Amino acid sequence: MLLEFDAEQRLWQDTVHKAVLKECPPALIRRISDEGADPDPLWRVYADLGWTELTDPADAVELAIVLEELGRATDPTPYLATMTQFAPLAPEFTGPGRSGTAVYSGVTARADHGDWVLDGVARHVLDGDRAEQLAVVTAGGVFVVPADAVTAVRSPVFDPVLHIADVLFDHVRVPARARSAADPERARHHALTGLALTMVGACRRALDLVLDHARTRHQFGAPIGSFQAVQHKAADMHVAVERARALGYFAALTIAEDDPRRRLAASMAKAAAGECQALVFRHAVQLFGAMGHTWENDLQFAIKRAKAGELLLGGAAEHRALIAEECHATDL
Repeated sequence: MLLEFDAEQRLWQDTVHKAVLKECPPALIRRISDEGADPDPLWRVYADLGWTELTDPADAVELAIVLEELGRATDPTPYLATMTQFAPLAPEFTGPGRSGTAVYSGVTARADHGDWVLDGVARHVLDGDRAEQLAVVTAGGVFVVPADAVTAVRSPVFDPVLHIADVLFDHVRVPARARSAADPERARHHALTGLALTMVGACRRALDLVLDHARTRHQFGAPIGSFQAVQHKAADMHVAVERARALGYFAALTIAEDDPRRRLAASMAKAAAGECQALVFRHAVQLFGAMGHTWENDLQFAIKRAKAGELLLGGAAEHRALIAEECHATDL
């Protein structure tokens, strides 16, 4: 298993980076956050670029590259939910430019005259209020439900451009043909890996902002980046980001190669990303000083996206426990 990008992947990374810089600049995120600008045109750009077609597990590394760059830009579209939550659960229901998300718990399914009836309330569903389709995991299987069949209420969260919603299923009838044959456990590996790399991208953005600030901010007649204490904190941030990034791409590789270590790798990636965001949050805000707490500072968007990622699909402590349990079982 090679852990370095090949020439085509490096070219893809450069292409995606340039496209994101052009199409999703910080000014757009501010317009969406402050003025309620519509992110749908950006979503259509992703579809036109072919980024919504990376649904084959073999494309996991290429998808990971996109997710890292979008995490770095605080992507305001339903790309993460569509590509890493909906598509792995319902690959046969995906389509270019069609948004979707996943419901992992809170819903029951019962058979009724050849159809299925879904009931329950799903909490904290990523993009549950704007996805066109929902892949619903139940004890009876995975069912694909159109958005107009449920009631979704967006929840206020500290990331101003992230959509989180509670979704009500009230006797929602779905035909048997709307049942997906996908394995929910394998799909979860995609979701964890995608979320981890999104967090890594956000932490990279925070580090970039800190380094730029350290070069331009002067104290006592010298840039603060020349002070050893600042350098040590910046180095700690860099090491944490690179560790989480390496584990994220390792997890993507295990998915692409159908490696049986993918379950453990996905939890390792999510745990490392969670630990990374905690350190980056602490050091970034401290190195910016009072400026790090202001609304005008773009640091807030990166930090909030990384912090939100820690709260979704289990935090670092939960995944460390899963890793320990699996390693212990293997030793036995």
